[in-house]
Amino acid sequence: MKFTVASLIDQLPAAEQLSISKLEKALGISAKADKELLRIALSGLVKAGVLAEDDQGISRVEDEGLIEARLRCSSKGFCFALRDDGGEDIYIRDNQLNHAWNGDRVLVRITREGGRRRSPEGGVQCILERNTTSLLAHVEQQNERLVAVPLDDRLLTSIELPSGDSQYLQPAEESVVEVRVDRYPVGQLAPQGHVARSLAVNAGPAADLDLLLTKHGLREQPAAPKATLKTPEAKDRDDLTALPTLALELWNGSEAPILPAVSLESSDAGHRLWVHAPAIAERIGFGSPLDLFLREQGESLCLGSSWVPLLPPALTKAAAFKAGSSSAALSVLLEISPEGELQHYRFCRSTIQVDAAVDAKGLQALAERKPKARTTPAALKALKDQLPLLEQLIALAQTLSQRRLSAGSIDLALAMPAIDGLGDLAIPEPDESRQGWLVQLDPAQSPAGLLRELLLPAHRALGRHCAALELPAIYAQNPAPDAEALNDVAKAALALEIPLELAADGNATAQELATAFAASDRSRVLQQQLRDPLKPVTLSAEPGPNTLAAEPVAVAPWSCPALHYADLWNQHLLVLLLSEGKDRPSVRHKTRVDIAGDSSHGVIDWPLLTPSQLAPLEEGRSSTLLHRLNGRSRFVTELQSDALAMAQARQAEPLVGQTLTGVISGVQSYGFFVEVPPSQVEGLVHVSSLKDDWYEYRSRQNRLVGRKNRRSYMLGDAVEVIIQKVDVLRHQIDLAVVLPEGYEEYVPDHRDRRGGSDPEGDDRDDGDNTGDDEG
Repeated sequence: MKFTVASLIDQLPAAEQLSISKLEKALGISAKADKELLRIALSGLVKAGVLAEDDQGISRVEDEGLIEARLRCSSKGFCFALRDDGGEDIYIRDNQLNHAWNGDRVLVRITREGGRRRSPEGGVQCILERNTTSLLAHVEQQNERLVAVPLDDRLLTSIELPSGDSQYLQPAEESVVEVRVDRYPVGQLAPQGHVARSLAVNAGPAADLDLLLTKHGLREQPAAPKATLKTPEAKDRDDLTALPTLALELWNGSEAPILPAVSLESSDAGHRLWVHAPAIAERIGFGSPLDLFLREQGESLCLGSSWVPLLPPALTKAAAFKAGSSSAALSVLLEISPEGELQHYRFCRSTIQVDAAVDAKGLQALAERKPKARTTPAALKALKDQLPLLEQLIALAQTLSQRRLSAGSIDLALAMPAIDGLGDLAIPEPDESRQGWLVQLDPAQSPAGLLRELLLPAHRALGRHCAALELPAIYAQNPAPDAEALNDVAKAALALEIPLELAADGNATAQELATAFAASDRSRVLQQQLRDPLKPVTLSAEPGPNTLAAEPVAVAPWSCPALHYADLWNQHLLVLLLSEGKDRPSVRHKTRVDIAGDSSHGVIDWPLLTPSQLAPLEEGRSSTLLHRLNGRSRFVTELQSDALAMAQARQAEPLVGQTLTGVISGVQSYGFFVEVPPSQVEGLVHVSSLKDDWYEYRSRQNRLVGRKNRRSYMLGDAVEVIIQKVDVLRHQIDLAVVLPEGYEEYVPDHRDRRGGSDPEGDDRDDGDNTGDDEG
């Protein structure tokens, strides 16, 4: 089938009917077999109450009770529907999944309202889009059935295989297979698939990369359509080639994305910061085959020492900034007060010339250089003439960072560990974090930290501009965390005797917690607890606050179009405004308004763009596009987490049998997690392995306490552990505590029981501890 239910529904106007012939054309369906599949799909959706059909055609059914969501399941069978509208997660019992799998986009109907400490419950009414088309699995013979058992134990099913795939029956530790799904479960029929190929488990870094790519469906990448790139028009471009300009180099991997450049002018009123983005949107047509292809890809993907780029090589080469050469750019002038406040801004199409590039070695050499040194370190010789500019940029970035943090943005000292092979994965992207918090970086020593602080006000400027002019931008929202969730973290910290100063209303703020945790001797594990309530950045058609960027009105990312398609979308909009926008009501009016800057706000009472110019943008900025882009952002997060977990597990393999000192990073009823240096890999000490006593779980105190000897294992405690087993494919590390010499094994009597514990379970997969919310 060449379409999903989500794409089918998205083609239907909100309040109109569409003929089947027009629907077939919109979906690109021409073959007879595909038309028959469409009819089957329409019939099913009509019966499900999602669509309505009459003689005039097909239309949507407006049903406020149906909620769009994405499924997140745990290995224990607990499933939640994460709502796209930001509402409370909905608990889905296994008999209400209706064959939906982890990660699927679904329509859910609530069957039971939530209450205090109880999630609402619901059932899946329709699967909009499948998330899993292929997977890694072991082949097993189960009685008369040959099945593939997924490695991902959040997929709560097995897949039937043809008998010919019995050749792949091998010990699990030797190989895994890639299985393509041929049929999803329907009614009483089980899912079916076939083995595409076998993969080696322990064959070196190249094989591990192959496992990672296969798991995430990246081994066979679609080729970009052939396109003739346009040359940016020279007319009406601001010549900024005389402006001293620096490029910041973050990454070393092959096909790494191109990034913006920056310039700085000082003034009596503060700073005049220029941010110059590569002019990608001017080189490809909006809605062209290449543009539509990039919408589907959504993101550049970092694999460590290499990238899966968003842009095709020819486009990257044409738009890249080269030192000493003139380049087309989209620029913004940001007027910033000495205190770091964004006061005014103006956008333009420009021509710039980069004078030099700054990398991490250069910043490190500058930081270590003595103030009155007469010699220039080798790493700074190429930057000798630009050192005053670089120092001014660093000082401005530090001011911007301080202002951002004082306004409620959160920095956490949770950078990726220094592991060989992580490559560019260890370097954060230079724009808003996907996770709702930013890695703590020093702008004086990190190009990523320096560029990040300079880009945030540029994205705030376009967000404010598009919101004021009511333009169809894609906005990045980041709501403040829930007070109740933050208070739970605060209670856990108070139980550990962490001094906290709460707000006047008794509630803790994320900023207060971050400050208190940074000063604690348990800072890392406490900051890990603080991550959970922080909400991720999401893309939206509506302007809204972005706590991460310290912006109360709107943020519209645009300066990294080689990283994210959302930035490219906003570049298309910006180029259209600068080249086609009406700066006066009619030609009879002599006074023009500068529509490129904030001086135009509140002045314009005429349409800036014609309906024909706006229509493609308004139609293209659909819920399907936003779901797609938000989904790709989550996909990147999962890919990076998997790559890190695999690298950490490989680092832990040679340590099996060794005793190491780690730190308790999480406590649950079934045991506790320990973070072990140097790779910061996290392993589980199962409660059943604690033979010296019967341990009770005290959730409010984040600790396990022995009933007899009163020994406790508490969040942040140092503990000696032995690495017993490493499962690289599932990223699971089994640990055992080094018990004191001469201990006596505790023998429980019939009165002993573990309150709320799960002595046989192992809920380590994704942290979904859902028992309290499960009805």
